[in-house]
Amino acid sequence: MSENQNIEYKESWRTEYLKWVCGFANAQGGTIYVGMNDKGKVVGLPDVAKLMEDIPNQIQSGLGVVAEVNKLVKNGLDYIEIKVKPSSYPVSYHGEYHYRIGSTKQQLTGMALSEFIMRKTGFRWEDVTVDDISVDDLDDESFKIFRREALRSQRMTREELEIPNEELLSKLHLMADGKLKRSAVLLFHSDPSRVQTGSYVKIGRFSDEVDLLYQDTLEDSLIKIADKVIDLIYLKYLKAKVTYEHDRRVETYPFARDAIREAVYNAIAHNCYMYGTPIQIRIEDEAIIISNRCILPEGWTVDTLMQPHDSIPYNENIANVFYYAGYIETWGRGIQKICKACAGIGADNPRYELIGNGLRVHFTALKSALIETSQFDEETKLGEKLGEKLGEKLGEKRKSIMQYLIHNPSITTLQLSKLLGISTTAVDNNLKWLKENGFISRVGPAKGGHWEVAIEK
Repeated sequence: MSENQNIEYKESWRTEYLKWVCGFANAQGGTIYVGMNDKGKVVGLPDVAKLMEDIPNQIQSGLGVVAEVNKLVKNGLDYIEIKVKPSSYPVSYHGEYHYRIGSTKQQLTGMALSEFIMRKTGFRWEDVTVDDISVDDLDDESFKIFRREALRSQRMTREELEIPNEELLSKLHLMADGKLKRSAVLLFHSDPSRVQTGSYVKIGRFSDEVDLLYQDTLEDSLIKIADKVIDLIYLKYLKAKVTYEHDRRVETYPFARDAIREAVYNAIAHNCYMYGTPIQIRIEDEAIIISNRCILPEGWTVDTLMQPHDSIPYNENIANVFYYAGYIETWGRGIQKICKACAGIGADNPRYELIGNGLRVHFTALKSALIETSQFDEETKLGEKLGEKLGEKLGEKRKSIMQYLIHNPSITTLQLSKLLGISTTAVDNNLKWLKENGFISRVGPAKGGHWEVAIEK
């Protein structure tokens, strides 16, 4: 019998053949014969006893399903039969979803994957409920930030916000049948990896295409990440070119802040978290590249994104929360706003690139706002030197404060509070200690002045 929708032959067993098990489980089920060639002739297997132990364990641990594994004998040759039943829920292999079609295995991506998930579950991945996390397990600070920003954006009233957390989540469509949806955990839990690994934002500063200077991994609720990520980029990873107009200090960054803000928030709100891949922000001397996984509406391309279009968010509930917090719009104008912000500083429009289910946004720096690379690298080395020299003496918080002051002498107490995750009072106390002990000094007034770091202390 030749291979067909329900039969696959393999001459030997390899762990990667779990993809075929995954494909059968996601389709109509089927049988894999190990120890048979493509024509269905038994060629035999060595060490069948060990494989009879290994294969069931690999299937269960790698896919979370149970398959029937039998030892068969023909003409004195041992071979193995793996019977796979169709699964009632989506089965993935290392974040990949495979499907048996005819006599071939295909990896599902894009709309095909979205439709498959919805067909199997009736929900998008982010909207499936969780059993082991309750409202009480969510992060209070994340709720405080959301309420503050939703009130500031005037998209929710104080009366609408001053309700218990559970009622607020229900109003935001983040609960079903009294249970939290995965989207609620991603948005408001301090450890979103409870529902999916890779649910974080990674930022890296590169001196060129290869050398990584330093990086940050923001592993927290999406609300807390959104609250600090833009400040982190502009206060640690970018350097403004300073000029003076009639004795007034003017700082010009090589990338439009409003454009980067919109692009980063779009990446977080519209990311397909089902893949378990972090959002990545790569910062180079003359470029910023923002990457996330996505499932575009059927028929859409990057050209569609660059034209006026309807707002059809993949993560409707996450996008809804980001809208109320004032982070994004709901009229499909995000990319138009990005282009307008770039034009506002004289920079080129960003370039969008779709590779499989990965969307990348490439920003090119405004040449006239670039500073000498050596200056930025020197400050980076200075920060590293400071960390090595004063780390144990000062402790992590004060060391971090001094490193931020090196990169951005005009940084504010509120900005430091967000970046460090401590109160403004705690920041003021640490600044006071550093100043009294001669590690830093203030030049100019509280507003309009800057800090200087005494690295040789």
